[in-house]
Amino acid sequence: MEMTNWAPEHSDALRDYVVRGNMSFSEIAGAINAKFGTTYTRNAALGRAKRMGLAVPNRPEARVPPRPNGPREPLPESRPPEFHWPKPVLETAEPVELRCIEIEPRHLSLIELEWGDCRYPYGGDAEGEPITFCGHPRQPGSSYCAPHSHLSRNPDLPSEAEASSVWLRIVEAA
Repeated sequence: MEMTNWAPEHSDALRDYVVRGNMSFSEIAGAINAKFGTTYTRNAALGRAKRMGLAVPNRPEARVPPRPNGPREPLPESRPPEFHWPKPVLETAEPVELRCIEIEPRHLSLIELEWGDCRYPYGGDAEGEPITFCGHPRQPGSSYCAPHSHLSRNPDLPSEAEASSVWLRIVEAA
């Protein structure tokens, strides 16, 4: 037997309304709710009717008019938009080579890198050129050695240590 939260009286009423065939499921749910003081929705009534095996009344389908097979009328000409965004002017810029002159890289391959080695890449710019890495000891908390760390970060921004001390001073002042 199917477990349901529909009382047998409610299911009987649903069966009676569906058999009459002159009400929608929304109206059926409203009538059952008014009669028994329940809060069934249209979908609950529809689902229960399907589970009970009641024939759902056929609704007339929306009729789509057939397309004519003759020649089509040309589409009306579209008007150009009233406002035109200007096209951006794209200038070609020469790629900047960010290479550090403070140290000579060890040019290690990815396989040769060890845990504490700098991972600043070199090469790979030209077709078929191998990519190697700096390989010098890296700074704590960074993937790069000190010179490459400074090269890869914005010099105008304060370091993390400086920024955290500023926030600490602000919090202490409050």
